[in-house]
Amino acid sequence: MTMKDTPVRYIKGVGPKKEAGFNDLGVYTVGDLLYYFPFRYEDRRLLKKIKELSGDQAALVKGEVVACNLKNMSYFRRAKKVKSIFEIGLADNSGRINCVWFNQGYLSDKIKVGDKIVVYGKPRVSDGRLKLISPEYEYFGNESLNLDRIVGIYSLSSVFNQKFMRKILSVAFRHYKDGIFESLPFYIRQQKSFPNIVKSLNSIHFPDCWQAAEKAREKFIFEELFFSQILVYLRKSKRQFRKGIVLKSNNEFINKLKNNLVFELTSSQKEAVSKILGDLAKSYPMHRLLQGDVGCGKTVVSAFAAGICVDCGYQAAVMVPTEILAYQHKETLDRMFKETRFRVEVVTSSLPRAKIKKIHNDLETGKINIIIGTHALIQEEVKFKKIGLVIIDEQHKFGVAQRALLPKKTETNPHCLVMSATPIPRSLALSLYGDLDLTVIKDMPQGRKIPNNIWVKENKRQWVYSFLRDKLKEKRQIYVVYPVIEENQDQDLKSLEVMYKDLSKKFSPYSVGMFHGRMKPLEKLEVIDKFKKNDIHILLSTTVVEVGVNIENATVMLVENPERFGLAQLHQLRGRIQRSNHQPHFILISKNDLSDVASRRLDVISSVTDGFKIAEEDLIIRGPGDFFGHIQHGIPKLRIASPLRDLEVLKEARLFAYNVIKNDPYLEKPQHKCIREHLGFWFQKTED
Repeated sequence: MTMKDTPVRYIKGVGPKKEAGFNDLGVYTVGDLLYYFPFRYEDRRLLKKIKELSGDQAALVKGEVVACNLKNMSYFRRAKKVKSIFEIGLADNSGRINCVWFNQGYLSDKIKVGDKIVVYGKPRVSDGRLKLISPEYEYFGNESLNLDRIVGIYSLSSVFNQKFMRKILSVAFRHYKDGIFESLPFYIRQQKSFPNIVKSLNSIHFPDCWQAAEKAREKFIFEELFFSQILVYLRKSKRQFRKGIVLKSNNEFINKLKNNLVFELTSSQKEAVSKILGDLAKSYPMHRLLQGDVGCGKTVVSAFAAGICVDCGYQAAVMVPTEILAYQHKETLDRMFKETRFRVEVVTSSLPRAKIKKIHNDLETGKINIIIGTHALIQEEVKFKKIGLVIIDEQHKFGVAQRALLPKKTETNPHCLVMSATPIPRSLALSLYGDLDLTVIKDMPQGRKIPNNIWVKENKRQWVYSFLRDKLKEKRQIYVVYPVIEENQDQDLKSLEVMYKDLSKKFSPYSVGMFHGRMKPLEKLEVIDKFKKNDIHILLSTTVVEVGVNIENATVMLVENPERFGLAQLHQLRGRIQRSNHQPHFILISKNDLSDVASRRLDVISSVTDGFKIAEEDLIIRGPGDFFGHIQHGIPKLRIASPLRDLEVLKEARLFAYNVIKNDPYLEKPQHKCIREHLGFWFQKTED
């Protein structure tokens, strides 16, 4: 068992309860622990005399205990029950200050009059004078991990404190440092002037100066991004070594498809089509991400790829997250392929069993050229005769395993095109989808207008309703989006029904429809069909309209309680009303009292329309979070790096990783042995 695999319970001082606490933090082994880094540091070297203390700065004080007093009592302080107060008087040659600890009566057995101690804390005014409330302490003269030095601060479990964390880290480091092996090749460390792994780990947890801490953090940020990119390039190189299906386009067929369009392709769409058709003609399988805002025309671009695939004698599969989106894609493809004999079908779990069985049979015998489906497309009984292309729309809606399953339904290596209407900053796209070739559609179709964004508080509701009536008189249709949160869905749906009755009354004689996730698939299709035909004028909906609902005449959207939505989701919702050349209006009615974060989100969505800028703001507000892990198979979780914050480091790490794989695609050279060993488990888990 290596150091990295040794469970934390084998560290002296870690019992079952503490082990469970570490597990809650994602720390299971000694390796996990040593790579569990501080999120910030405190400089606890500022030694002050007692008379120099003030209430605005934490400080270190050395002195002698001149008085002790333990009071046992029972009262509430800041909603917490206080059972005891232990107070000491601490003096130096400049004065005296009292230190107070709540519910820590056991300290009366540890701290005695005459003891010389060091304390660290921020003075506060209590009972008219400065006191140190619950300061950290150590006995004078003892070598400390917590005081009189730069100290790391960690995210913790509820079952232990910062002092325990530092103690266990120190024990683990002392006992296991001889088993810690370098992960970066020597020549890379030399070029980057990085210290070795033992020194780096010691410096990041127990730095002796700010420069040492900064250099260690720099190394581990680079290391994480470097290995993430190594795995990206490994997957990419594996793909390029595979034998693919060569699908060559012909200009006559391409022109026929273009003539079936009722609009001119934008320059971005033309560029995307050109790149995708170039990929299809290569001897290895395409693996491309097509990215662009809602309504930019990704489906039309993907239709060219599907058409070429079928024209070359192969089948294409399109996987979508909702039934409505599936039928919407079918309409688009049927229009584009109206002069061909291509057969396009939709398969969903809500279809009658006999119809599903017929589709499965026709798909396996090759009678169906293009199949569009939801999760029903990846069921075991779905088989293809000759699949050449897999298109995955709204890829972020599917798990990694689901996305990977569809291309593996054949012994050949089909081309793969994944699409996303969720804008991702380029820094994140490089990290998340670096093994995919990236194409971005930046232009919107000609004539599309920028939405008129209106954010008001609850007290402006009547003005909003008056505005909606004016739009109804202009023959426009309206979405009213209501937040339904899964944990409280039953209650929220009751509120949705109350709002439905209220809107029906207030906007009579106009027709109001209701649309939510618990409706049966056929009911959803029926409601959307009525909305398309303008039999429904106001559609009250949950966020199920976020994906796939395309009604050109619905140019107004009112979002209730927008503070309950994320920025990306609000931007997706806004995209529903940008489907025509009519002026769209995006209205938000929020509560009067909002948190600072919620206010900032609504400020952004009401002032910014560029999806990529919104995505960057969203990441700044929320933080990058754990966007590795399940999002992209085979990449270890980032513990310290942020592709958004560390974009320049990411670019540099990406270049180093590229050169490594370019010169040694199988990591066989002796200098790269450390890379193979560090990847360990993840190396075996990279996608085939």
